[in-house]
Amino acid sequence: QVQLVESGGGLVQPGGSLRLSCAASGSIFSIYVMGWYRQAPGQQRELVSTITSSGSTNYADSVKGRFTISRDNAKKMAYLQMNSLKPEDTAVYYCNARSGTFGSYWGQGTQVTVSS
Repeated sequence: QVQLVESGGGLVQPGGSLRLSCAASGSIFSIYVMGWYRQAPGQQRELVSTITSSGSTNYADSVKGRFTISRDNAKKMAYLQMNSLKPEDTAVYYCNARSGTFGSYWGQGTQVTVSS
């Protein structure tokens, strides 16, 4: 089993940057595909980005070129660097760990608000 705790959210002006962190504990971190998802008010949760254990990445079209996902298997951490933030990036951001063998786990979420 995996426990996930996100941090790094907050209020930022349009064009600004934030770095989200996801700390994992419990099981073997390196086997999991790590992902970031977000959910805006009244909207469904949507995929932002994923990274495999070997470092292959995937991004939603809306964040390509602005967001960068990374992970540190030794520290059991995943990160989302968000640059050139837009008001439409405002949402609760969730960290996810997924394994075909051990299932899917979610963090509690961290609020990101982009506003002037």
